Amino acid sequence: MEVQRSVTATPRLSASWRRSEDYGIPLDAVNPAFSGGVDSAVDGSLFYECGQEILGGLRDTLSGEPVSMMLTDADGLVLSRVCDESALVSALDKTYLAPGFAFSEREAGTNGLGLALADRAPSLVRGEEHYCTGLWGYTCAAAPVMDPVFGRLLGSVNLTTWSEKSAGLLLALAQTAAGHTSTLMLARGRGAQARPTPKGEVFRVFTAQRDTATPPALGEAWESALAETVAALRTGRTVGVIGEAGVGKTALLAAALRRVHRDHRILNARPPDPRDADSWLALWTPELAKDRTSVIAGGVDALPLWAASELATIVGDARGASLAVTASEAAGIPRPLSRLLDTVVSLPPLRQRPDDVLPLAEYFGEVVRGRAVRFTPAAARALRTFAWPGNAEQLRRVVREAVTRGDVIDVHHLAPEVLCGSSRTLTRIETLERDEIARALAEPGITVTQAAKNLGMSRATIYRKITQYGIRPE
Repeated sequence: MEVQRSVTATPRLSASWRRSEDYGIPLDAVNPAFSGGVDSAVDGSLFYECGQEILGGLRDTLSGEPVSMMLTDADGLVLSRVCDESALVSALDKTYLAPGFAFSEREAGTNGLGLALADRAPSLVRGEEHYCTGLWGYTCAAAPVMDPVFGRLLGSVNLTTWSEKSAGLLLALAQTAAGHTSTLMLARGRGAQARPTPKGEVFRVFTAQRDTATPPALGEAWESALAETVAALRTGRTVGVIGEAGVGKTALLAAALRRVHRDHRILNARPPDPRDADSWLALWTPELAKDRTSVIAGGVDALPLWAASELATIVGDARGASLAVTASEAAGIPRPLSRLLDTVVSLPPLRQRPDDVLPLAEYFGEVVRGRAVRFTPAAARALRTFAWPGNAEQLRRVVREAVTRGDVIDVHHLAPEVLCGSSRTLTRIETLERDEIARALAEPGITVTQAAKNLGMSRATIYRKITQYGIRPE
């Protein structure tokens, strides 16, 4: 069935229509998948709680206006819908734009919330810009909601009205609601700090080691992942490495590329802020056109889908350059890029590689100091027994701070976070209290009783705090 559209498509819209066609979405019917009611885990989540509160306030602001306000998860599942106009509610029900139905591009073709989730950018889709004719009667404005601490895509705020209504402020309201949801999550996240906005940068990783330190010999898990990556690269396969943030995915790929392509330049491109994706992509064409160039595209699961499609096209047109990617998990790699991958290698987190902790710490210390750094047995034990939720990147930061105090690192030189094991996020005041207790207990030769006296606490109180914060006295 051929559908005549009277709209001029933007590049993002055209790309979304092409994806919708590839997904096999029918042009004349809206058939989203029904997933049932909202899961209890979602219902009790901080995202859902804060999103509902923000939409409640927005409902008061738009009282009397024919606007439906929705909260969706990262897969486009409509979690909640707030609307005071019965005619609009009835019409939305007929097109299944209701709680329990999934409206991602894959399920419903081009639509506001689906495009916002795919491209991780605010999106406005009016009337005939929708892929399915069944949605032509609506204008949808949506904005993604990102985790303020970890940067993950959580879902979207979607505002829908009749297509003939003015949509001038609709997108701005959606963006404001999404931003306020993230801000409220941060405020209620008990003192967590906001994740820095990614800027997107390309920098050279020289084939010759610039550091004076010799890279450490690591354990079986690392060597196995490295060997698998090297073997794939040597046979000309395209590789992706997956694992938690900060685990060393880029370092693994760089080490493998140095072994296989000794004369190559190695460039590492980090994901940009979605607003900077155009200029970020503009860097790729000239770099991939150069001979003997290997490029690592890091964190591709954070790329807008349209940018991933453009990157895949650029790579496909390049000659003589190789591309490797990293992501948190295989399922998160955008489809246009996952199609290019022949091998996906998984790198375990640092907590599953305790034997790697001390060699990495010594290496990071030597890089910073320019000479060998030693850790006392107590400090080494504290490093090995810590869970390292931030993986090698967190270890690098802790060591960098510790070695500014000398070439021999003891427990009291380590950041207090390493000496604690609290399972919950602390308030700022609790964090300060925990750190002071941990520092007091880490002083050489100190006893718990002496630490309590120095802090002005009773012996019973400090023992209770030690348990509360998971502090491990040495």
